[in-house]
Amino acid sequence: MSSSTVITNIATLVTNDPSLGDGSPLGLVRDAAVVVEGDRVVWTGDSSKAPATDNRVDADGRAALPGFVDSHSHLVFAGDRTEEFNARMSGRGYTAGGIRTTVAATRAASDEQLEANLTRYLSEALHQGTTTFETKSGYGLTVADEARALRIAARHTDEVTYLGAHIVSPDLADDPAAYVSLVTGEMLDACAPHARWIDVFCEKGAFDGDQARAILTAGRAKGLHPRIHANQLSYGPGVQLAVELDAASADHCTHLTDADVDALANSRTVATLLPGAEFSTRAAWPDARRLLDAGVTVALSTDCNPGSSFTSSVPFCIALAVRDMHMTPDEAVWSATAGGAAALRRTDVGRLTPGAYADLTLLDAPSHVHLAYRPGVPLVSGVWKRGVRVV
Repeated sequence: MSSSTVITNIATLVTNDPSLGDGSPLGLVRDAAVVVEGDRVVWTGDSSKAPATDNRVDADGRAALPGFVDSHSHLVFAGDRTEEFNARMSGRGYTAGGIRTTVAATRAASDEQLEANLTRYLSEALHQGTTTFETKSGYGLTVADEARALRIAARHTDEVTYLGAHIVSPDLADDPAAYVSLVTGEMLDACAPHARWIDVFCEKGAFDGDQARAILTAGRAKGLHPRIHANQLSYGPGVQLAVELDAASADHCTHLTDADVDALANSRTVATLLPGAEFSTRAAWPDARRLLDAGVTVALSTDCNPGSSFTSSVPFCIALAVRDMHMTPDEAVWSATAGGAAALRRTDVGRLTPGAYADLTLLDAPSHVHLAYRPGVPLVSGVWKRGVRVV
């Protein structure tokens, strides 16, 4: 029999259950408690009504919220692109070509180096409140390198994405059709056993709509569910394709027509916004307000990668979303927790309700609003993952 623990004296608890507390989407409970048994939440509510438990933790008037669900990252890589970033911030524009630099470094790295890198960034993220993360391949672009990236990632998360279609491999730069055949054939066969998702960078300079459809359809036939890098650098077919194929998420969503917004609003495809990428490339911000007002489900994620968004901090992305994408603090926190869970089609994370995993972040602040109100300040003072305090 697993022991039970109550975390009590929580000033503000974000449950993400509108049937609780104040009835808002965040389901805010004041002066709250959470009871954990094993790896699950078994009770949430007013501190004064908490049932008896074996152990007690005093939150001492702090805010508690679900652990962040980072539903878009690229963490299996080697090297960095400091020089590229420095040059870009000194006036040179960003193009997809920089990915090749990371491909060369990743291919040259050992499995041990790649895994050490991955665990370093995961630890960084965990200390900032991230308890669930998705990560992709996409820096190998050979059968062997893509498969090993996914094998390494799968040791650390269930949310593994095959992104052989990140860019056309430099080895086949003159024959994109041959690369698409590889991605949908031998490479897919080698990678599918290690992944849950398939992704494609649908963009000028990467893969067009027809290529992206072929890649995602082939992945779906192998049991992988689609997600897509869509409409990041320009208008394109990515969002419409995401909705057509029932992709779990369309990610970036910076350049959208009214028809794109309508399509998302009338689907279960989540729009995953990645403000770290706009921050790090000085690109136009996605219009989160337009999406939310249309009824689109929005997720917020870091896009942590060495080229265009080298941050593992969800709190930083929340602050950017509030300041520059016109989200309210409540909306940004929801999108970084329940929204991320929706982008992974999960209901067992991203909320603090009975039956969900006991993934919980405690802030050195009385309210979740401080994540945007006090940008850049390390507010995370405790993290529980699957019922175990890890930070």
